[in-house]
Amino acid sequence: MRKKFTPPGRGKLKIGVLFGGKSVEHEASLQTAQFVINMLDKKKYDVFPIGIKKDGKWLLNNTSNYLLHASNPRLIKLNKSKREVILSSEGSNALINISSRKQDQKLDVIFPVLHGSLGEDGTVQGLLKLAGIPFVGASVLGSAVGMDKDVMKRLLRDADIPIGKFIVCTREKVPTFSEIKKKLGLPVFVKPVNAGSSVGISKVKNISEFKKSINTAFKYDTKIIIEETIKGREIECGVLGNNYPVASVPGEIIPNDEFYTYEAKYINENGAVVEIPAKLSPNTTKKIRELAVKTFKVLNCEGMGRVDFFLKQNGEIIVNEINTIPGPVMFRKLWEASGIPFPKVLDILINLALERFKKEQKLKTSVK
Repeated sequence: MRKKFTPPGRGKLKIGVLFGGKSVEHEASLQTAQFVINMLDKKKYDVFPIGIKKDGKWLLNNTSNYLLHASNPRLIKLNKSKREVILSSEGSNALINISSRKQDQKLDVIFPVLHGSLGEDGTVQGLLKLAGIPFVGASVLGSAVGMDKDVMKRLLRDADIPIGKFIVCTREKVPTFSEIKKKLGLPVFVKPVNAGSSVGISKVKNISEFKKSINTAFKYDTKIIIEETIKGREIECGVLGNNYPVASVPGEIIPNDEFYTYEAKYINENGAVVEIPAKLSPNTTKKIRELAVKTFKVLNCEGMGRVDFFLKQNGEIIVNEINTIPGPVMFRKLWEASGIPFPKVLDILINLALERFKKEQKLKTSVK
């Protein structure tokens, strides 16, 4: 049997917020960490920022000085720290100081707010499971399939969830522009399969743009996806829960550019108009919320997620993708409009992490 689960004491829970990472979305993760750390109720939690540098080193810092240029999304950086740490492999929920080889800080829960590869894709989640520490959000499988747009869309398709047409390719086998045009029409979107925050995405209308977009997408992944353009409103819906997830009210993103770019999401506050709740009929709202929960469950997600949709003019609802570590600003607004303040959302997520961990500790790991 695994080590018996011991619930945290009556004092404050010690929460490690894990952010940064070896990803092109490193800076976006810094912004998310700042938001989450500010929103965590300090009467309930002692908060410990754990920043992962771009070279993979983990730095433990204080909440007062873990970021540089924190108010400027173009210049924001992880601050230096002499406390380089690693996770204990002994199931002690501890961070070990590399210099002293001694325990630096014991934690009750880790809250990953990493975006993109090597953080949101199941890699860190697997590490945390091996270390035997509770963590917020989807586990290994849900994180992996939620990140891989190819696997995600095939699972959704097999579950009869409506999605758009798409083609996946590798460097060894890229369809011709004529084949793409015939199968998907024009324009199309070319994306890295395992990337988020609109990184590496191009909207393609002609052959010259197509060639350039292929090269751009392959800078970020070994597999890319080419999707048909779906004309419709961009609707997003938050989901919370483990076995019994619930959906927020839907919101609408109205980009001021051709699509919802990285710049619009994280840098230019005027890059898009957000309308929450979205102006939808009660019937459409109900369908979107039900489809968000179904998507969340089909993809084996837990804790939190944000499901993105297209709503076509004829009323058809198309699932675009899920984000298992959603950007906090939109996620907060969706839940606040649903009647749950964001500090309470964070409480729920931490409790869900502890609940899952407690159940997993009861599983046998030996046939004896």
